[in-house]
Amino acid sequence: MPVQWGSPMTVSIEPTTACNLRCPECPSGLRSFTRETGNLKKAFFTKTIDEIYKDLIYLIFYFQGEPYINPDFLDMVSYANKKGIYTITSTNGHFLNDKNAKKTIESGLDRMIISVDGTTQEVYENYRKEGKLENVLAGARNVVKWKKKLKSSTPHIIFQFLVVKPNEHQIPDIYRLAEEIGVDEVKLKTAQVYDYEQGNPLIPTIDKYSRYHKKEDGTYRVKNDLLNHCWKLWHACVISWNGLVLPCCFDKDADHRLGDLNHNSFQDIWHGAEYDQFRKSLLKGRDQIEICKNCTEGCKVWA
Repeated sequence: MPVQWGSPMTVSIEPTTACNLRCPECPSGLRSFTRETGNLKKAFFTKTIDEIYKDLIYLIFYFQGEPYINPDFLDMVSYANKKGIYTITSTNGHFLNDKNAKKTIESGLDRMIISVDGTTQEVYENYRKEGKLENVLAGARNVVKWKKKLKSSTPHIIFQFLVVKPNEHQIPDIYRLAEEIGVDEVKLKTAQVYDYEQGNPLIPTIDKYSRYHKKEDGTYRVKNDLLNHCWKLWHACVISWNGLVLPCCFDKDADHRLGDLNHNSFQDIWHGAEYDQFRKSLLKGRDQIEICKNCTEGCKVWA
């Protein structure tokens, strides 16, 4: 029997489902959502934060979509910051013009992940379809510039490099580029691909950076065993732009709707029957839950 005493230490909240790019393994990029799409409303956000902020350690402003597309995004970051919550976002970097970069520093954002999946345009656009690397790097420079001008220690700026076959040879280059610009850290991340069994052109050849293992018959499987435990159902959750409470970031289409904040309080949902039933299902076997099957190393990164 699952037991749930406390409240989540972290929540991911979705600023928007919209994105300017067309990345091939992303529902936002593919425009393939089966759920309703839209922007998080500031009034709904502040109401939700007022309910849950006392128990939160940090807030992730990201689920699907590009956060900076929401015109109220940085105002919401500022509101959370004033509540004493550690704030994080992940961006593709295309909206970090001078004005937004300055406002980002002023918002008090604590951590910013910028996706830079290639160090040349030719390689970058293999995954970041319709993206412009020069815009991303200019945006990163803007944030670094304003961070220095305003004498701010935040945000901690990370270049995240999603390792795929087309860019794996540029791993040394991303470290050099980050140092040149003044970025604080580089993280290498494994890529989830949806159709991996028969192979996929995105699967890296460097085994360390692949979630998938090639078997003797030439097909692929998820590399690690599917362990029957998951801390997230007891310590974290996702809130979609329109108030749906979801178990984790792998439920991209909101198939497992554990509650709706438009109709119930967060505490009622967190301790409610639907959440309890989902936790029971998890304990019976992760292999019985579709979103869990490809999640063994869902957030694995290397410094």
